[in-house]
Amino acid sequence: MAEAEAEADAEGQPVALCASSALEDGGLAHGWDVLEFGRPARAFVVRFDGVLRAYMNRCLHVPVEMDWQPGQFFDSDKRFIICSIHGATYDPADGRCVGGPCGRGRLKAVAVREQGGVVHWYPSRDIRPAPPAPSV
Repeated sequence: MAEAEAEADAEGQPVALCASSALEDGGLAHGWDVLEFGRPARAFVVRFDGVLRAYMNRCLHVPVEMDWQPGQFFDSDKRFIICSIHGATYDPADGRCVGGPCGRGRLKAVAVREQGGVVHWYPSRDIRPAPPAPSV
């Protein structure tokens, strides 16, 4: 992840996402809108084994968002990220597919870091901030 973070540092300024305390180990994720290669998409960050892990919210089997309910990605044992559509299972530590119809791939990692009690995202060349939603 250090290489991804270094690349992101050069590509964009950090974006504050949430308070560090909002992410409990194996708990709810914080999700946010991004543009991946210019197309709208979602990313999420979770805490697993005390470490922040962030990925694009897209299953490798079928490109759909994976959370069961908003922010709920972990299985009942809080050991794996699981896709709500087909049950593809991923290791939260590195995004590697460990079961189900997701092949041998990995979830696409997103660079995040904690600083001063705040979780920051570091945009990259491929994953940029989405424009603000229009006011109604």
